[in-house]
Amino acid sequence: MFKRNTPQNSTPTVQAVERVTSVLGAGIIWQGSLAGSGGVRIEGTYEGQIGLNGMLVIGETGRVTCEDLRAGTVIVAGSVRGNITAQKVEIRSTGRIWGDVVTVSFATEEGAFLRGQIRMEEQIDLGLVTISEPAADASPKAG
Repeated sequence: MFKRNTPQNSTPTVQAVERVTSVLGAGIIWQGSLAGSGGVRIEGTYEGQIGLNGMLVIGETGRVTCEDLRAGTVIVAGSVRGNITAQKVEIRSTGRIWGDVVTVSFATEEGAFLRGQIRMEEQIDLGLVTISEPAADASPKAG
């Protein structure tokens, strides 16, 4: 009786599954540069540069100091000191941000804290270089 008017042989669009593939655990203090295309969860203390073509989750015990943080998705349940540029930013109820946010999509929970400005854009170029993984068995093996 009720029927959708969608073509049966349409090709579904494939979207990248955002998931955490690496964790900086609680009690760990790290300084440096973080770049890549995976998802990262920070529960410890991190100071340095961050540029991810993926998801960054700052857990409740996470403390990040980064002058210019760039990632596909940023979820803040801990604290961030620095500016954030991301496709999607979410501040959880325990999240604290001291810095400006530039994003396409923004969400907060009651109790979230932001000291800075929010600028919404229709599109954002993160300006990150895509790092491709080496192809498995790309070269023939002698044997």
